[in-house]
Amino acid sequence: MLTMALYISNQAGLRYLAGDISGGNARCIAMLEAFQESIKDYSTPPEKALIRDLTAKINCYVSFLIECRPLSISMGNAIRFLKTRIVKLPLTLSESEAKATLLSDIDRFINEKIILADKVIVRHAVTKIRDGDVLLTYGSSSAVEMICLHAHDIGKQFRVVVVDSRPKLEGRLLLHRLVRKGITCTYTHINAVSYIMHEVNRVFLGASSVLSNGTVYSRVGTACVAMVAHQFHVPVLICCEAYKFYERVQLDSICSNELGDPDAISKVPGRKEINYLDDWANRENLQLLNLIYDATPSDYVSMIITDYGMIPPTSVPVIVREYRKEHLWI
Repeated sequence: MLTMALYISNQAGLRYLAGDISGGNARCIAMLEAFQESIKDYSTPPEKALIRDLTAKINCYVSFLIECRPLSISMGNAIRFLKTRIVKLPLTLSESEAKATLLSDIDRFINEKIILADKVIVRHAVTKIRDGDVLLTYGSSSAVEMICLHAHDIGKQFRVVVVDSRPKLEGRLLLHRLVRKGITCTYTHINAVSYIMHEVNRVFLGASSVLSNGTVYSRVGTACVAMVAHQFHVPVLICCEAYKFYERVQLDSICSNELGDPDAISKVPGRKEINYLDDWANRENLQLLNLIYDATPSDYVSMIITDYGMIPPTSVPVIVREYRKEHLWI
């Protein structure tokens, strides 16, 4: 069992902590692959049942992952899926058969709910791109990147405006990959989004999750971009896999969120002379708040593009209900 714990910590938890793995899909896949390796090494202790013991072990690994970095909503859904599959294992299966079944279930989840889902989203989304369009995206979304690359590959002529913000500046990586493929791009920061929006035809945004009231839970700054687009009457299209949909309702970004490193917003990269907040920790009347996510109200979302098709925000509860029928999570 020691090798299992070491694999979980080295391959997933510590890489989350260091920031080597980012993005909802990448984090979820890394976690599931780590669980696969753990299941391969697992052996049921004497006088214990596989279902209960393996579930307890999974809970321990999840606790460690949470200590490294709070789980995303998509990771929580994937964990519920795995636990459900463990509980529903027939008691007549041998240990090797049960492990093979779980490994197959995890592979199916990754392939169908993430990889194939992204391909379906891309196929739907490219129909909304016309020659001469100016598309705007914020940060770095793997789904939006795939959409832009596929649209470029099939010969559509368009320009992409990449909006970015401190402290992560994720948009730089997306910009580099798009330019390398020959796509015409414009790069700007979020404080200039209102100046560039009048040129834009459509806004494509990624999402960490979509809640049952249609609220989009995504990287902080997404709500600002969506609201500006709404003010300029520019359609806002959210690209999100259905496995990220969640039955919870959230009205703001404060009641539930993830806090980032305060030092990340107290320093400006490349500007050592700007050191006004170097001793912020010693000031009792000062607190730095580095939120990771924000909540975009459904009023500012024109359409959600998912592997179930293109739907309005009001149809999110239907998707959640359909997933329950598939017994993917409880």
